[in-house]
Formats: sequence, C-alpha cells, structure tokens
Amino acid sequence: MSHNRCLWHALLGVIVVWTFSPVEANADALAPRHQLAIRDSQFTLDGKPVFLLGCSYYGALGASAEVWQKDLDDMQKAGINWIRVWATWAAFGNDVSAVDGDGAPRQPYLDKLQKLVDECDRRGMIVDVTLSRGNGVTGPSRLAKLDTHRRAVETLVEALKSRRNWYLDLANERNIQDERFVSFDDLKALRDRVRELESDLLVTASQGGDLSDADLRKYIVKVGVDFVAPHRPRDHDSPAHTDEVTRKLLKSMKAMGHVVPVHFQEPLRRAYSSSFDAKDFEADLRGAISGGAAGWCFHNGDARNAKDGRPRRSFDLTSQRLFEQLDDVELTAIRGFQEVLRASGRKAEK
Repeated sequence: MSHNRCLWHALLGVIVVWTFSPVEANADALAPRHQLAIRDSQFTLDGKPVFLLGCSYYGALGASAEVWQKDLDDMQKAGINWIRVWATWAAFGNDVSAVDGDGAPRQPYLDKLQKLVDECDRRGMIVDVTLSRGNGVTGPSRLAKLDTHRRAVETLVEALKSRRNWYLDLANERNIQDERFVSFDDLKALRDRVRELESDLLVTASQGGDLSDADLRKYIVKVGVDFVAPHRPRDHDSPAHTDEVTRKLLKSMKAMGHVVPVHFQEPLRRAYSSSFDAKDFEADLRGAISGGAAGWCFHNGDARNAKDGRPRRSFDLTSQRLFEQLDDVELTAIRGFQEVLRASGRKAEK
C-alpha cells in the first residue's frame, strides 16, 4: 500500500504541474511590462522621467500585424516612443472602429487593438487610444448620447484591463461645435466612470485650438483630466509660438495650484492648411520642449486637396504602411527629431 501510495502521489504531482503550469506561464506572458504615469508636469515610464515623442497612427486597426512590425521598427529607430490610435475611425470606405455606434465591442478590431497595445508594451511604447463622436470626416456620427459614450469607455477599459502602457482620450476636440461636441458635464461623468473601473489609467480630453484659462480650469478641476492636450492652430507661424503658449499654460496651472503635463498630441501636419517643411516640424518640437511640454507628436494625415486623399498616411493603412506614404520632407523631419532632443538635453526613452 505504501508503495502504491507513493506512485499515486508522484502521478498526482505530474498532473498538477501539467494542468497549472501553462496557465501560470500564460499569465506571465500577458503581464504588463511597462507603466505610464505622471510626476508633476512630466510623464514617467516605469518610474523614470520620459518625454513622449509620438506619431499619428490613426487607422492602425486596418493594418496587418506585419505592417505594424515594420512601421513600429521605423518609429523606434527615430526615437518615437508612442502612437495615437483611434478606436472610432472610418475613412475612405474603411471602418476600422473598435467600438460600434452604441459603444459595444466591434470585431475583429477590438481584438486587434488589444494585440497592438500588447505589441507596443513589448517594445516599451505607449498607445494613445482616442474616442470621437465623429463629424462625418472620420465616419458617421456616433456615441452622441452619454450612455453610449460611457459604454464605449467601458468597452475599451475592460478590453485593455491590467495594461498600463496606454491612456484614453475621452473625446477628440470635444469643444468643436459640431457632432464632436462633448460637454464638460459629460466629460466629468466619463472621467468618473474610468476612475471606478481603472483608477490608475491616465485620461485626457483633447481641445481643438489653444486653451483659455477658463477652459484650462474646467479640464483640470471640474473634469479631472490627468493632462491637457490642446491641438494648436496650424497657421504657418504657429511653431514660433509653441514655446510661449506652453509656458503660459504651465504658469496658469501654477497659479491655480494644480499642475499637470501639457501634451501636444495633434500639432501641425503636411497637406493640411499650410505647406510645412522639415524645419517647421523641428521648430515646433523644439518649442514644445523648451516651453516645458511633456510630449509632442509627429502628426500626419491625408492630402486634403487631392481627390482621393492620397497619400493618406496614417488615415488609411489598409493598402500601404505609413512609412511608405510619407514624403521626403516628413522623412527628413523624422530623421532630425533625435538631434532636437539631444540638443535640448531631453531624450525619448525606448
């Protein structure tokens, strides 16, 4: 009996190891690697100060994993450490939204968003996940009511639960008086819901244009955003004013006793209203850094005056990857970003 009992215990041990080890190994594989956080007016990554040097990648959920690999490789070579991806994106006949008009999961794109965030986590990159109520340009109007907008927030937070290398933009350019408009009261309700679900998740709501002191206070005090994300004007002389605009925002925040990071997630871009060149991109980045901003994005999009919008850049990644669509001016600008960071004494951690 003793011998049989020993054999049985040995066999049981094998069964236990075989049954539970794969689960534990899988849990380790899915465990988040990197965490974005905030310290005063700056971002931190895994506890270390980091300047977020980003890239618009709006239609990423319409691209293949192979495209992601090549584009993300090129971004990281340039020192880019975060991307902006929309969870409500439909352009040029391609609806790649991760949530539907009622805020419910939309497959396979929600699964693709999870995989993209995980791939960026593996690389030490941050993902901006943006929602918008839409204005016809990026798809039909959606999430128009608070309950559907709240459901979209819940869908995304649940899908990306436990991951810490992303943040949520509750509403792109929420102040614009069209279908995109989201009131401060609605923003507060959405922000409060995120706190209930994932208290550590960083949240913002982007502003179309520069911020007045009155709006700045509402974003920070009333809504409770973790950082502000103004979309600066795209006049040709805009880069010359980025330094002073940033300093003014930080000064105003100090006066109200609540300082948060200034994050330029959607600045100037080519083929929009002005024909910016490489030195304009570099000047805008330099102004953001010298003014004390916490992050800046290489924004890119379609050619507004072209009949088919080509090159569409990040607005359509279904047939070409981003770096195949960038022009020589943009590629020159990208190659100069790390030198701007080095000259300023900052660096974008990978």
